Amino acid sequence: MDKFILHSEYRPTGDQPQAIETLVNGFQKGNQFQTLLGVTGSGKTFTMANVIEQLNKPTLIIAHNKTLAAQLYGEFKEFFPENAVEYFVSYYDYYQPEAYLPSTDTYIEKDLAINDEIDKLRLAATSALLSGRKDVVVVSSVSCIYGMGNPADFYENVIEIKRGKLLDRNVFLRRLVDSLYVRNDLELNRGNFRVKGDTVDIYLAYNDNLLRVMFWDDEIDAIEEVDPISGVRLGQFEEYKIYPANLFMTTKESQLRAIHQIEDDLTKETARFEEEGKPFEAAVSDKLRRLSWITLIGGGVLSFAKMVGEIVLCRVYDLETVFLNEQIISCTPEFTLDMSFAVVFAVLYLLSYVFRYGEELQKQSDETL
Repeated sequence: MDKFILHSEYRPTGDQPQAIETLVNGFQKGNQFQTLLGVTGSGKTFTMANVIEQLNKPTLIIAHNKTLAAQLYGEFKEFFPENAVEYFVSYYDYYQPEAYLPSTDTYIEKDLAINDEIDKLRLAATSALLSGRKDVVVVSSVSCIYGMGNPADFYENVIEIKRGKLLDRNVFLRRLVDSLYVRNDLELNRGNFRVKGDTVDIYLAYNDNLLRVMFWDDEIDAIEEVDPISGVRLGQFEEYKIYPANLFMTTKESQLRAIHQIEDDLTKETARFEEEGKPFEAAVSDKLRRLSWITLIGGGVLSFAKMVGEIVLCRVYDLETVFLNEQIISCTPEFTLDMSFAVVFAVLYLLSYVFRYGEELQKQSDETL
């Protein structure tokens, strides 16, 4: 669907019609900042839903915490049940950054816990945006401005299948693995796939249902959506796009280039530590280089560099993405806006719930309502 359809038993009343018209006209005129002020319960969310419907553009809504983002996600889901309303917030339940103390040669490993449900919702948001749909609303926290995977590499690993298309089954399975899906014929969980003869069941990482692809020799015979519990067929498709199981995608070429670049940087770091009269740090850096480890400048071990080339997925964050994505040091990394909004879009900062921000927003706005 390419058009927003607002469902509500209410209609704009009072000064809401004027606010909607002014906001829409301001956006079309190119006003970069507009502020809608109002007390709690005055209908700001409903007003913005009407603005979204009239603008009919992919929209990013940024809330200042997860609680408000979840509330807005539920409300916009009710307003636009036929459209793609997605949720994008940080998926960490727990996060402990790594640390290294040269004086005692102590390394504290990075530790974290990822919320599986939020991870699914983040992938669903990215998949909806990359699908080319125009009727997408993403409700997000400030997580959307933090670095993520390269959008070009992510889209390169999207698998497009079509009923009647000639495709070797083993090639298809290899492509699923390249998109970070894991084969598990015993227990099928999100991000896994299983193979039974000419039938491949894929538990999509961003969906609650199975995608069943049936082959007849080297031809795709059927594409079906199946309930994972009952096995009931929910729908059939002539064509389908399978999006990767993880946002942090890269290519084999990028992996090989990153490994060599990391080893070169470690050599330079060893020489720098020696020049600065830091023999202990230089010895550690040289040891890391010989073992082909990834290291932070100044110390702090992350993971084996060669692990990147040997296993399908390993935990690499922070500075490692500089090597994997060919980023320039100190430059802004890719984030949700790069990943998703390839067309003109609207950004709604729903911060008017915090009244102490009102005056600051008002000073920045082209128009204040």
